[in-house]
Amino acid sequence: MTAQGDFPAENGQSQPVRAGDAAEAGASAASSRWGRVEQDGTVYVRTSDGERAVGQYPEGSPEEALAFFTRRFESLEFEVQLLEQRVRAGALTPDEATESIKQVAAQLVEPNAVGDVVGLSARLDALGPLIGVQRSKRREDRARRLEDSRTRKQEIVAEAEKISRGKDWRNGVNRLRDLLEEWKGLPRLEKMADDELWHRFSGARTTYTRRRKSHFAELGEKREGARVIKERLLKEAESLSDSTEWGPTSSRFRALMSDWKAAGAAPREVEEDLWQRFRAAQDAFFGARDAANAEQDKEFAANAEKKRELLVEAEALLPVRDLDAAKRAWRDISERWDAAGKVPREEMKSLEARIRKVEQAIRSVEDDKWKRSDPEKSARADDMLGQLERAIAGIEADLGKARSSGDMRKIRELEENLASRQQFLEMAQKAASDFG
Repeated sequence: MTAQGDFPAENGQSQPVRAGDAAEAGASAASSRWGRVEQDGTVYVRTSDGERAVGQYPEGSPEEALAFFTRRFESLEFEVQLLEQRVRAGALTPDEATESIKQVAAQLVEPNAVGDVVGLSARLDALGPLIGVQRSKRREDRARRLEDSRTRKQEIVAEAEKISRGKDWRNGVNRLRDLLEEWKGLPRLEKMADDELWHRFSGARTTYTRRRKSHFAELGEKREGARVIKERLLKEAESLSDSTEWGPTSSRFRALMSDWKAAGAAPREVEEDLWQRFRAAQDAFFGARDAANAEQDKEFAANAEKKRELLVEAEALLPVRDLDAAKRAWRDISERWDAAGKVPREEMKSLEARIRKVEQAIRSVEDDKWKRSDPEKSARADDMLGQLERAIAGIEADLGKARSSGDMRKIRELEENLASRQQFLEMAQKAASDFG
């Protein structure tokens, strides 16, 4: 079925309504709150301004005609409802929402539909204040985002400048890369402020990159210098690896190791190979030395057994009772000790400590005897005895005179003096007897 004025008839032409037929039809055949249909199929919509014809539907019943134009309204109402939902949900920007409202509102100027057209237009108009609120909120949000962006960009610049002054060559470059990615995601500020911050940020990155390149260039020179040094040390180490001069060569290898550590790192592509070769030369020498020492220790084991037997003889001399006999025995033991030869390294200290203890004990007794027989000390002791004896004799003579005169004060002084001198005399006599 078609509605006149909107859909073509089967023959491709509009079907006019005959006046006679309309008169015969009389009053409207169908009506609703928002519209009605005349007998000739003309459909009207009711608005606050009165009725307005929206089209004809001559080939169907009045009910079908009214339903057709009601569905048209429902289609418009659905479009308005969808727009309301999108606007309230913030799915459209204020400008997009305004433009969409204009497009829908244009369809509601004189729509060929039956329904509450005025109410539908009012619903569109009601979205205007909401869009205004959203527009204000968006301005506030943008201002806040810009301020947050300004603060964050200032922080990024400060951190980048700090990195540019530092020496964290490994982590610094990664951090600056992350800061750059973060910068790209931040909103732009007003041109002058944004350009000024970007200039500082870019300058910090450039400064860091320049210093980093300079550092690694200098490091490369140092590594190349270390390579030359280590190649020289390696050459000497390999030349010493088959040496059998265990003592001097061991010392030289220790010096080479110190020089190796002090040289620093060589370029990565050669460092590990140089070290492995240097260590192999070390291992070859010290392995041969340890094997030779182990073999030598087997030979020295018999010498150690001889020296343990000599220690039994030597330690039997203690404590010393006859110094001359002990000295004679010690000389014989000492000669046999030296003749016994070297012992294993792990026993050397303990054996030497025990034999030295015996030697020191004999020497201590000998030194004590010499001190007691020292002629000079004996003479000094005799001289002191003589002086004390003469002093005592003088004091005794003076004491006799004082007693004869009855001078009590003088008597007490002389008696005290005499007692003190006699005590010293006893001590001196005892000391002198040690030299006898």
